[in-house]
Amino acid sequence: MKLLIKGGRVVDPASGRDQLSDIFISDGRVVEAFREKPETTIDATGLVVAPGLIDLSARLREPGYEYKATLESEMDAAVAGGVTSLACPPDTDPPLDEPGLVDMLRRRAKVLARARVYPIGALTVKLAGERLTEMAELAEAGCVAFSQANAPLPDTQVLWRALQYAATFGFPVWLRTEDRWLAHCGVAHDGEVATRLGLPGIPAFAETIALGTVLQLVRTTGSRVHVCRLSTAIAVEMIRAAKKEGLPVSCDVGIHHVHLSEMDLGYFDAHCRLEPPLRSQRDREALAAGLADGTIDCAVSDHTPVDEDQKQMPFAEAEPGATGLELLLPLVLKWGAERKLPLVKTLARITSDAARILGVSSGRLEAGAPADLVLFDPEQSWRLTPEMLRSQGKNTPFLGYEMAGRVRTTIVAGNVVYQQA
Repeated sequence: MKLLIKGGRVVDPASGRDQLSDIFISDGRVVEAFREKPETTIDATGLVVAPGLIDLSARLREPGYEYKATLESEMDAAVAGGVTSLACPPDTDPPLDEPGLVDMLRRRAKVLARARVYPIGALTVKLAGERLTEMAELAEAGCVAFSQANAPLPDTQVLWRALQYAATFGFPVWLRTEDRWLAHCGVAHDGEVATRLGLPGIPAFAETIALGTVLQLVRTTGSRVHVCRLSTAIAVEMIRAAKKEGLPVSCDVGIHHVHLSEMDLGYFDAHCRLEPPLRSQRDREALAAGLADGTIDCAVSDHTPVDEDQKQMPFAEAEPGATGLELLLPLVLKWGAERKLPLVKTLARITSDAARILGVSSGRLEAGAPADLVLFDPEQSWRLTPEMLRSQGKNTPFLGYEMAGRVRTTIVAGNVVYQQA
């Protein structure tokens, strides 16, 4: 199909382009121009035309947790949020530790024909932290990296062997750094708010001690490691130093942690029960600044739909997680506006930079690139209510907030997969 997107503000972070222009799409690719008349024309006057968003952490809850969300509901949420590519962590039930499970997930996603799904394979069998998975077979089945998700890996020797093996074959390893024993039974940041509320705390050094171990193993093995969901100021400084040293590391931050802190727990608001926990205001500022200066490579939604019953529990017993696919764009735009960043740099953190880490060719609007695009109105304001969310999970700390930036159209492989009603 030949599709013309006419008169929009084209913002392409990969090339630095930000200008009024037309975009031509043919056979699922961006092209320079048409020789014939386009079959369909979309008027993008007043809208931003950008590469489709790429989210490096979105739990789709299949297989195993269909009572929390279904693949169909979360794929609908993705394209409604302008997300055209997403990475799915391996903590499903059963975990993504066998090629057949990975193949099933990819086939189901392909049939739905919405966003592109990139599975992250389990680093250890059943995520138990004891035996390594057959990474080569999982990679052949379609896994783009390997991770423990939020499951602990307490045996450092297993981690060492995993990074050695991954380095041999060039497989990226994605790790969330948290010392299992220091974080044991904790549910909130170990600070004044947790003390006042009587909640067991997770100290900041639970993250930095684990991160120090990972960085030393990277030095030893030369493996490529992506550190998931930084939450502390000291961890940002450690990553900054590691990059200056030339270590092959990258990292991301959950978009909730850029805007919220421990102060938002209020009186035991279970919507703010997250992994990692919301940290201090100093940590939040360091995360926002690190994302702006490029120390933190990209922002993620860390989309984790939870059923309502599990969020109505007392704070310490509530299941951690927040929905985020449909909020990634407005929250990133809010962050960019607060840091006074140009739109091309703001969007880079959820397009071209994320594509580089994922190792895919999307996230850009150059000729020959996959025609994955989002058209959005950066000025349109809307109030977030549960009814507005297409995700089956309505669990978010931002319910009732005013948002700016609304997706109008999402295009994947040259096909319109979402249009605002």
